[in-house]
Amino acid sequence: MKISVANHVLLVLTLTMMLIVNGDKQGRQEIGLGAILDMNSSLGKSIRISMLMAIEDSHIGDTNNPIIIVPHFRDSKNDNIDAASAAIDLLKNTQVTAIVGPQQSSQTQFLLDIAQRSKVPIISPVTNPNISPIRNPYFIRIAQASSTQAQPIAALVKSFDWKKVVFVYEDTDFGREPIPYLSDAMVNIGTEVMFRTLLSPSSSDDEILLQLHKLKTMQTRVFVVHMLPDLASRFFKKADEAGMMAQGYAWIITDVLTCFLHHVEPLSLHSMQGVLGVKPYIPQTNKLTNFERRWKRRFHKEYPDTDHRVELDMFGIWTYESIIGLATALKRVDTELSTTFKRSTNASTDLDAIGTSEMGPKFLSMIRDTRHRGVSGDFQVVNGQLQIPAYHIVNLIGNKGEKQIGFWSSRNGISNRIINNGSSDYTTNKDNLGAIIWPGDTSEFPKGVFGIPTGGDIFLTVGVPANGGFVEFIEAEKDPNTQEVKASGFVIDIFKAVIDTLPYTVHYNLTPYDAPDYNDLLHQIVLGNFDMVAADVTIKWNRSRTVDFTLAYSESGVSMLVPAKVDDGKNIWIFMRPLETKLWITIGALFMYTGVVVWVIEHRVNKEFRGPPHQQIGLVFWFSFSTLFFAQKEKMVCNLSRFVVMVWLFVVLVLTSSYTASFASMLTVQKLQPTVTNIYELIARGENVGYQDGSYVRDMLKDMGFPSSKLKNYSSFQEYADALSNGSKNNGVAAIVDDVPYLKMLMAKNCNKYLMVGPTYKSAGFGFAFPKESRLVDDFSRGILKVIEGQMSAISNKWFGDAAHCPDQNADVQTFDKLTVASFKGLFWISGLSSTYALVVSVFKFLYEKKEILISQESFYRKMTSIIQSFDEEKDRKPSETGTIHPLPSPAISVDQI
Repeated sequence: MKISVANHVLLVLTLTMMLIVNGDKQGRQEIGLGAILDMNSSLGKSIRISMLMAIEDSHIGDTNNPIIIVPHFRDSKNDNIDAASAAIDLLKNTQVTAIVGPQQSSQTQFLLDIAQRSKVPIISPVTNPNISPIRNPYFIRIAQASSTQAQPIAALVKSFDWKKVVFVYEDTDFGREPIPYLSDAMVNIGTEVMFRTLLSPSSSDDEILLQLHKLKTMQTRVFVVHMLPDLASRFFKKADEAGMMAQGYAWIITDVLTCFLHHVEPLSLHSMQGVLGVKPYIPQTNKLTNFERRWKRRFHKEYPDTDHRVELDMFGIWTYESIIGLATALKRVDTELSTTFKRSTNASTDLDAIGTSEMGPKFLSMIRDTRHRGVSGDFQVVNGQLQIPAYHIVNLIGNKGEKQIGFWSSRNGISNRIINNGSSDYTTNKDNLGAIIWPGDTSEFPKGVFGIPTGGDIFLTVGVPANGGFVEFIEAEKDPNTQEVKASGFVIDIFKAVIDTLPYTVHYNLTPYDAPDYNDLLHQIVLGNFDMVAADVTIKWNRSRTVDFTLAYSESGVSMLVPAKVDDGKNIWIFMRPLETKLWITIGALFMYTGVVVWVIEHRVNKEFRGPPHQQIGLVFWFSFSTLFFAQKEKMVCNLSRFVVMVWLFVVLVLTSSYTASFASMLTVQKLQPTVTNIYELIARGENVGYQDGSYVRDMLKDMGFPSSKLKNYSSFQEYADALSNGSKNNGVAAIVDDVPYLKMLMAKNCNKYLMVGPTYKSAGFGFAFPKESRLVDDFSRGILKVIEGQMSAISNKWFGDAAHCPDQNADVQTFDKLTVASFKGLFWISGLSSTYALVVSVFKFLYEKKEILISQESFYRKMTSIIQSFDEEKDRKPSETGTIHPLPSPAISVDQI
């Protein structure tokens, strides 16, 4: 049998060569078919063998066919430039009618422009959905676009009601192609894509293991993997080592990997026990079985050194069917059509020298829409796209291979069988699928969510700040000789205490990171460099958008710390303290103004307000201040002055009462007093304010109105203390604004030296940070609650000191607030307007009486001199002006009676 088959193959080859050599004599026409493949890849070798077998099979027994297909192979060498050069050579020198390949989308994308210009079809197995036969009429895809598998994978996820998944894919064009379509499909079924992990094909085993440990902390246990066999072999082997091929996990692989399982290493294939996969449905006919047997013999004959596990894949089958269809189409092409290209005589470049194919357009119309019954059943291409009726759903059983458990079709969704017309027998219930063996060799399907880790411990890469100045909170450094990381502080003790409360073992590696601020440190979680961050990081809304925080393990709030000063009750100027300086000045001005107004009204009619100038000046001062004690002896004869004094005495009553109460309160407060009582007082006085270097507090202070020039950053408690001691005038600060835990530690280190004052602005406190949706957040939060109820007091006393050692340091210090102008603004307006009204009325009355002077023809100077002299003259008072009521000679009312 072996001899007859070999002789048959030899006879076919001999016959083909004879036909080619004698083609012209017998009237047969040669048609060149180009192929650009990576001849060192298994896929390139598979396609080449399938092409040769299809050409041979199309010639056998068809002596009347006037067409002979002659293949011309070129090696792309896995390089875009080499692929382009090969295409130009095939079109310019060989003048092929069509080109099969190349295998990579980047190479195909470039060749499409050349194909469009030369009118030569490109028949390619690339799966990139961005390369569309609709937009590129000379492109024929003899494979399925990678985007089409999104629907069967989403249907599979939905059937098990998994609400969260993680994508793992290789960082190449091939790896990234279907991810947007998979994401959209998940959104359509209400499933969240929690995380996307990219792995470079050149990733080391340690890098793969690091990413797997990160995935292990995710809330979901469902992973969709899209990668080629080389990377997949190492990935699943490491996943098994990390304990992630155990019960509770679910893995789904995409079509290319499912079809190329024979390229996966046996040890890695054993690790893939329980994995689900999807791949295009190709009916297993008797013709296909025979073809596979022939294909293997031919492949191992052409490539005897190739791994014996190589099998015919879907790309080999589709290539064979495509060439058979192409040969069938060539039979219908007009033999009088020229196979040469029309070319310009003055072409200046190789691209211009290619010309255009006369046969190409007519040939294209025949192969863009074709259908025939082949070795794999019905083979159909519509509008340049291969049509696949359904997808297989398979279950990997380790080294035993795969087991078919169901199907998916666009018409009916997931089903348990395929009927003759290619559609599926409809059902979407997972129970109607075949029996599934899940990771961990169990038949119980995974719930898809994180539980207590199974099959191994948790490994965490923990980021800690390397440049922290507040060493009592956290300090980390790496020994340059041993590379050992030493970390200590309040945060580290809390972290270790929480680890001890977890119901499973957690191995961690503390990694110092020199970050300019904590936002950058947290961003390392997003980049995948850390599994968590353990630091004195304040929980903030903008940070929670990129990472998840545990419950706070520290006191919350932002406050102000200022130097404390001893009560200056023995100070000779203590009586000035109840009122602020502006208020003292305002009161003094009103005293003088009121005295002047009364003097102006009473000077002409009241003998007590007359006399030498120095006596009058003294009288104004005396009268004003004597009203403080209601001791004024001067009698007023005008109603206007009485009105002014009446209002002023009410103001004096309120002022003296307020002063007395404030002074008494000041003398009874605690002996320790803050130098500043309000943060806005610092802004008004132009004082410097300190904050922690790299802290968000800087932005908060700027929002309050502090100029950048008045903000100073510090990175240790000693710097805080020195800055407060120096004060603003000596390049220090008047206050420190920071989170309450820092301020309390500084107070504990300096008993009775500082006070925390002003309002406490809300903040959420310190917390540990994890990637978004990490299930460890809940476990760590519960651990923090347990530590707070148990060990927190001992840990706090270790680093902050016992609060009993500083009994007077904090606390609810009764601060003294001075009385301000704003407190009496209403009274001052009433008093000022009343005095002004009386003054205006009195002046107008006097000028009315002296109107003959004003209307005289004298100069302005003489008029003013006469007015002043008249004002200084004493006026005789009528009885009515003294306040005594007498009958008036006429019904007229004088001005004095107002």
